[in-house]
Amino acid sequence: MLTKRIIPCLDIKNGRTVKGVNFVDLRDAGDPVELAKQYANVGADELVFLDISATLEARATTLDMVIRVAEQVNIPFTVGGGISSIEHVDALLKCGADKVSINSSAVKRPDLVNELANKFGSQCVVVAIDAKQIDGNWKVHLAGGSIPTDMDLFEWAKEVEQRGAGEILFTSMDHDGTKNGFANEALAKLSESLNIPIIASGGAGNVLHFVDTFKEGKADAALAASVFHFGEIPIPDLKKELKEHHIEIRL
Repeated sequence: MLTKRIIPCLDIKNGRTVKGVNFVDLRDAGDPVELAKQYANVGADELVFLDISATLEARATTLDMVIRVAEQVNIPFTVGGGISSIEHVDALLKCGADKVSINSSAVKRPDLVNELANKFGSQCVVVAIDAKQIDGNWKVHLAGGSIPTDMDLFEWAKEVEQRGAGEILFTSMDHDGTKNGFANEALAKLSESLNIPIIASGGAGNVLHFVDTFKEGKADAALAASVFHFGEIPIPDLKKELKEHHIEIRL
């Protein structure tokens, strides 16, 4: 059985780590490189960095941050935000990133998933999907959750798997920052319909939420931000607790 993964997520804006609720009301959570180093030291399995204000001007800042993170950590890390070309991915991987996360750019041009998988391998390509329930149906949203689409979460996830995505990072916008637990029903449905790993995101508030998303949501990894950034759930304690619930985890 593959071990489950715990992944702190660092949302980056203007070179700083920030965190909000339901994608708004952002507050500062520290220097991303320092946080990355701390997380690697306390047992995080991977890291995700999302440049939420990604623009062409911010690209140089992101590349510099990737170089500095790669110098400090010995665990895999994923970088996302504003990625829309093979050239940009090539630059990020050369700076030290292990994977890239694409979201809106994949929806706008689905062939990008095929191109990146063919060029760099599926193991480098994470497709992030932000979705929200509208009239009982999970609908994909773009641009940091600000633009709704008619696309169905499950159909889109299946399509990107077929196009070569190596992992799905699913964030429930309804759960994001609420600390009420992950969207386990949707996660279980994704997990049962796909053959690639699913990363759960949005809603972590306590240790049992992680237990539930691995057991009920059948997630392969759980991603969280504020509960880690603000010291509410220390990663070593979380992992010990998961072990006690008979969840395979790397201590």
